Amino acid sequence: MIGLPAGTRVWLAAGMTDMRKGFDGLAGLAQTSLTQDPFSGHVFVFRGRRGDIIKLLWWDGQGLCLFAKRLEKGRFVWPQADSGAVS
Repeated sequence: MIGLPAGTRVWLAAGMTDMRKGFDGLAGLAQTSLTQDPFSGHVFVFRGRRGDIIKLLWWDGQGLCLFAKRLEKGRFVWPQADSGAVS
């Protein structure tokens, strides 16, 4: 299990994200769409169009970590917004 430091915030990117994006693309979205520093140690969560895939981007102090989760059944519940962020 990966433990997050105390005070770590989790940012949800509202709307849909192209799940073909990797480290650099998602870090760019964190900077432009969420207006946050991807190297701050906070966790940034992005959801795919269908809602069955999410990706998490996190700076652990040494490098960026990219985690992905795909559901076989069901969808991830997401805030109803077209753009912006939820913290």
